[in-house]
Amino acid sequence: MIAGSVLPIQRAEELLATLPGVISARIVAGLSGAVEEIHILTTTEVTPKQTVRNVESALIAHLGMRVSHKKISVATSDDAVRQARGSGPDLRLPTPPSGIPGIGDGRGESAVSVLTKLPRRRIYFEDVEVRRSRSKGVACRVTLRKGDQSFIGEAEGVENERLRIELSARATLSAIREAEGEDRVVALEGCKLVDAFEHQFIFVGITTRTGQDQGLVTGSAEVRESPETASVLAVLDATNRWLDR
Repeated sequence: MIAGSVLPIQRAEELLATLPGVISARIVAGLSGAVEEIHILTTTEVTPKQTVRNVESALIAHLGMRVSHKKISVATSDDAVRQARGSGPDLRLPTPPSGIPGIGDGRGESAVSVLTKLPRRRIYFEDVEVRRSRSKGVACRVTLRKGDQSFIGEAEGVENERLRIELSARATLSAIREAEGEDRVVALEGCKLVDAFEHQFIFVGITTRTGQDQGLVTGSAEVRESPETASVLAVLDATNRWLDR
């Protein structure tokens, strides 16, 4: 209970399950709420070393969580990926992987059953482009991917740092509307650059509406490549969870 109130454990596990090659992910937290261990089960398509780097990058980019690579253990399984790609309803792991508590050891669910319950990210970030002109000011173009299709959103405005972040967010929402259709309405409530823990983060609020139901979702991302890229990732952090629901 303490760990769950300090760290977004479930959200972090769902995020890690979307990484390339990952079949399941489990985070073990201590009584103080600090991450003690991260156990990842992957296919052989991605090397364990690359998986560790992916885990570190994903946690800091999406949740602002810094975790030492020494706390991340990776197990690979050919059997698990073959089972996960099957179509039968009674999938089972014939040989449980070692080194991951609670998976195939009689104390928890099999990796395949965990896989079927963990949501996959709905929309992916592909590219963001900022163009400047003396006549139009700044134009932002965001490209997102859903399945095998790419969707583009654009927004224009005057030149300043705060507005560039908002333009990226608005262009992202425009691309989401292209991907999802007009029946699920999203609008930017606000977008802000926040200094915290000696790092900078983009924090966004998104107004959502489906039919008569309206609400507010929020998302955040650390500024790494650029504030515009972080703005796109923050919007996706908020809206992907809402779209999955």
